[in-house]
Amino acid sequence: MITRAHRRACARLTVTLFAALATASAVHAADATPPDAKAAAPIDLSGYWVSLVTEDWRFRMLVADAGDTDSIPLNPAGVAAAKAWNVAKDKADPEAACKAYGAPGLLRIPGRVHITWQDGSTLKVQTDSGTQERVLHFGGTAPANSAPSWQGYSTAMWDGLKPPVRNAPPPKVKEGFLKVVTTGLRPGYLRTNGAPYSANTQLLEYFDTVTEASGAVYLVVTNVVQDPENLTEPFVTSAHFLKIPDDKGWDPTPCRAGVPR
Repeated sequence: MITRAHRRACARLTVTLFAALATASAVHAADATPPDAKAAAPIDLSGYWVSLVTEDWRFRMLVADAGDTDSIPLNPAGVAAAKAWNVAKDKADPEAACKAYGAPGLLRIPGRVHITWQDGSTLKVQTDSGTQERVLHFGGTAPANSAPSWQGYSTAMWDGLKPPVRNAPPPKVKEGFLKVVTTGLRPGYLRTNGAPYSANTQLLEYFDTVTEASGAVYLVVTNVVQDPENLTEPFVTSAHFLKIPDDKGWDPTPCRAGVPR
């Protein structure tokens, strides 16, 4: 016969078991917390990189004439703005000096790039051309009402990752790439000759690396610029870099109008 005392003892045992299970679940959840972005990185973007100008030589190594916007899908408003570009006016205006060094065109300017981890969830991208710094934030969203800037606000995530296979060892080579979305930009230039982008521009980028049998490591950055005010369709370009061992050749220069870098 089950007595009242027996039932109370069973109830206390049940409560104790549930508490133990809850604690175990919490511990397991803590153990299962995904690593930070740095630990989860499928590729190593850190280090020094130097530009390889493999396309659009005349637009990247030289400053093209006003209105020379070949391959940029500008709408009539964008074409008009590009034709109206006045290099002398920009040189006389300190605020205009950095218009070609905003995020949409920055990595297309020849020079060197230094990428480092600021912390486990933040990548820092510095360029010697224009002495610019971009900050790529993993997780979260752009803060509301933040002031527009040349580099805007960039959110980052690892993409192209393969899901883990149950009871299988981790792959010897990780797969994936970095996806970055940038908004909150000041109006600027897609090229050094005044081809415009507006404050409503969104920049989508994909960072990936390629390693050759020789050991040479290359960084490929694909840019997709979307601007409803100046473009008829997304403007897609790519920039290529070679990894170099150190900061030899690092040459910080200020923003300058009317020069290739």
